[in-house]
Amino acid sequence: QVQLVESGGDLVQPGGSLRLSCAASGSIVDINDMGWYRQAPEKERESVAVISRGGSTNYADSVKGRFTITRDNAKNTWYLQMNSLKPEDTAVYYCNAKIRVYNAYRDYWGQGTQVTVSS
Repeated sequence: QVQLVESGGDLVQPGGSLRLSCAASGSIVDINDMGWYRQAPEKERESVAVISRGGSTNYADSVKGRFTITRDNAKNTWYLQMNSLKPEDTAVYYCNAKIRVYNAYRDYWGQGTQVTVSS
């Protein structure tokens, strides 16, 4: 089995910074895309940032220039550095990855970590 464990969510003031981490463990053969999603109250889950195995990144327009996604392939871990946080960034953040177990890739999700931006 595969587990994704997130950490780093917290309460932070507007303009502040946070770093989220997601570590994958288990019977992992390979990890392709790694990403971060978020879901605010009464809103649909949305993609925040994705990084490919080769390091190509894609960001939601709302976070470009403020958030940075990185990955450490040796540790099966990826990160989301969030700077200049705004109240509208408040949400539960979920990590996601396309992971190969045995012969097939499938999506795996973390349990979610709360990020609250408020003064």
